[in-house]
Amino acid sequence: MSFPARHSSLKELLLSERRRRMLRVAWARGQRRAIFLLGGVAVGAAAVVLTLLANEAQDAFNFLVTRWRYASFIVTPLGFMLSVFLTNRFFRNSQGSGIPQAIAARALTDQRARGRLVSIRIAIGKILLTLLGLLCGGSVGREGPTVQVGASIMFAIGRMSPRQQPGLILVGAAAGVAAAFNTPLAGIVFGIEELSRSFESRTSGLVIGGVIAAGLTSLALVGNYTYFGVSTAMLRNGFDWLAVPLCGVVGGLAGGIFSRIVIEVAGGFRSGAARALKARPLIFAMLCGVGVACCGLLSGGTIYGTGYAQVKAALVGGVPLPWSFGVLKLVATIFSTISGIPGGIFSPSLAVGAGLGANLASLFPSAPLGPIMLLGMVSYFAGVVQAPITAFVIVIEMTDNNAMVIPLMAAALIGYLASRLICPEGIYHALSKGFLRAETASS
Repeated sequence: MSFPARHSSLKELLLSERRRRMLRVAWARGQRRAIFLLGGVAVGAAAVVLTLLANEAQDAFNFLVTRWRYASFIVTPLGFMLSVFLTNRFFRNSQGSGIPQAIAARALTDQRARGRLVSIRIAIGKILLTLLGLLCGGSVGREGPTVQVGASIMFAIGRMSPRQQPGLILVGAAAGVAAAFNTPLAGIVFGIEELSRSFESRTSGLVIGGVIAAGLTSLALVGNYTYFGVSTAMLRNGFDWLAVPLCGVVGGLAGGIFSRIVIEVAGGFRSGAARALKARPLIFAMLCGVGVACCGLLSGGTIYGTGYAQVKAALVGGVPLPWSFGVLKLVATIFSTISGIPGGIFSPSLAVGAGLGANLASLFPSAPLGPIMLLGMVSYFAGVVQAPITAFVIVIEMTDNNAMVIPLMAAALIGYLASRLICPEGIYHALSKGFLRAETASS
């Protein structure tokens, strides 16, 4: 064979190999995108199912306590005990909000260790036990659990692409926030600011794609809605703007206190008697349930569940919140969180902040109630999660109040800084370290 012929044959062979390599790369990219989109659809559907069932569970408990106001002293402690028993026996690592587990799963590299924090079995248990918590009157939310459910679904779907697991878990968690609140921007921001604490250009497009898929699924099933209704009120004059730093400091300090208590309890008590009590999780859960029931009785039954109905009625309908609502909701949420039952703190935190804002609104008689409640919500939420950008984005999306963007941004930043004075580390990342230590010790 002549040299020109051999050269031409070699050239064709190289071009053919290049085409095959390009096709393999294109196929891998397409498969990866399909996994993220399919997972987003599944997360959106799971979020809708959990939302509908959670509403039914809350309605059932509210119906019970309206018929007999002392029913919570039986149902809530026994329900907490049952929830903790099922968690420890069948659905280990499903306790709490589930966001620390998702953060820890991203940090791990061992697939088996990840599977112990995010899996389909945990997702099923998370849904069932969150509903049980609401059914027995716990001051818990469904949004944090949706994050762990979303991460678990993505982890399961991503078994075919194990190298992408950290990105898949991030997308599933972000899609869970977006679908639970119908807040796509907040889902993306939460994924970047809190779950990963960095902007990853390689996965940013896939995060957006997963969130869009989850959001479209939610819209298709339940339609478009604003979580807390539409609020157009804003601060009117210069004096009203003093509510921004005041709400920021009060809400941030209260959020820091909440986080510090939860982190300290999770880390273990110092006194021997307290450690002995915590070593008996069912008894401890029962006592926490009694505490929630006491708060419910003192509040007239307003602090049970997510607090969504009370806050929306105040923001949209002008129905005033009781003076004690914010404080009692805070205490009830502490009891529910440290008890060990599965359940989130997103909605309860927003409700606590709204209650504190309503209390501070009495100092500003000329200002509308709604804007100061929003300031309280964003300040306390930023104090709890220490994610100020997520805090003001999620409140703006939940109320569609663009007129309050600047005040909410300022209050979120002040709340974050005030919280750091009491609790130097955000609650989710602090709690995730406990799961990381446990998985490292067992491996």
